Amino acid sequence: MEQLIENKLIKADQTFSEWKKTPFEERQKLIAKMAGILKSNSEKFGKIITKEMNKPISQSIAEIEKCALMMNYYADTDNILKPEKVDSEYHYSEIHYIPKGVILGVMPWNFPFWQVLRFATPAILAGNTVVLKHASICFGSGNAIEKIFWEAGFAEGIFQNLEVGHKEVKEILEHDAVKGVSLTGSGRAGGEVASIAGLNVKKSLLELGGSDAFIILDDADLNEAAKVGAQARLQNCGQTCVAAKRFIIDEKIEEEFLPKFIEEYKKFVPGDPMNKETKLAGMARPDLADDLENQFKKALENGAEIIIPLERISANEFKPGLIRVQEGNPILQEELFGPLGMVMVAKNDAEVLQMANDIPFGLSNSVWTKNKDRQLFFIEGLESGTVNINRMTSSDPRFPFGGTKASGYGTELSLIALKEFVTPKTIVGN
Repeated sequence: MEQLIENKLIKADQTFSEWKKTPFEERQKLIAKMAGILKSNSEKFGKIITKEMNKPISQSIAEIEKCALMMNYYADTDNILKPEKVDSEYHYSEIHYIPKGVILGVMPWNFPFWQVLRFATPAILAGNTVVLKHASICFGSGNAIEKIFWEAGFAEGIFQNLEVGHKEVKEILEHDAVKGVSLTGSGRAGGEVASIAGLNVKKSLLELGGSDAFIILDDADLNEAAKVGAQARLQNCGQTCVAAKRFIIDEKIEEEFLPKFIEEYKKFVPGDPMNKETKLAGMARPDLADDLENQFKKALENGAEIIIPLERISANEFKPGLIRVQEGNPILQEELFGPLGMVMVAKNDAEVLQMANDIPFGLSNSVWTKNKDRQLFFIEGLESGTVNINRMTSSDPRFPFGGTKASGYGTELSLIALKEFVTPKTIVGN
């Protein structure tokens, strides 16, 4: 391990010994100050995101503003980590929540600020310190976030950005100073990191891929579902774990809904990411565009039909595509991370549910129906961490975010996230 990285891990550990003693309310004041810095500099930081991974600038600014909203949520919340009294016959009868120490964050490029701060904010508020291994194309974002922590008044060892590659993650995670890891990324990366953490008996939290269903039933508001569905697939150029990827349509409204959906879908035309009117820009890297193009070809080779062709117009830009896919197509077992959507048609609610669940992933689904009984049927039956009713999936600081099956485990956001990297310590006796 490079001496610089070793020194940063030692610094994080030493800082933790003091930070864990800092009152919860004092930590909150620093988080509130950082939220203010983000909010008042949203365009400045948004430009860093756009330059690094091509997100349209309006969406980059919105990402920064959402980070500020989330940090203010935690800055204003009640302290659920204070000692908890338990009724018993003992004089001492309490649960204390003890922060674990240095937590490693392994974060992706698709939301360079949001993914990092979504993990780091509750971990740090709980009394931990954080070291970040960001995606290689987002070191600028990682360094900017580190500087914002300093500007807000956090001690330098509370959040540190490590400019390292994937090969260094194993050695960092095995270091004695590091007590846990949170990873957002692919299933393969998650499995590798979880294996290292498990072998070293360290806590891991995984937020992995998804292939979420966007279900449109025959009593839905079809105009709204078409408009929101296009946005749910193509926002951030489709490079979102909770993007709508499979559109499962009740056969009774296929002929009415599909033209509306196609019309909305075609409104997303690639443009200059620095133009605030642009809704769709290029993918983050040309190799990712290669992967998507290969998946498109694979789907067609296995019987998929083109509704709108996926047209590559530059190294990393596409005119968005839409394909009709039948059950059994192996592409359904993969995640399409880019501007390509899949349409499936079902005969009834039971078949819709079977199609929706028949994948390895379980992150978040969206169901469009006005009928309360049908809503309840899907709420109870869908195998996912979130079910959205008549809305697209979007994370909210107030609600838990996480998946099931191959989409990972553990919780980000909400008050539950404050307990992810703490140890409940029982105090009992006379």
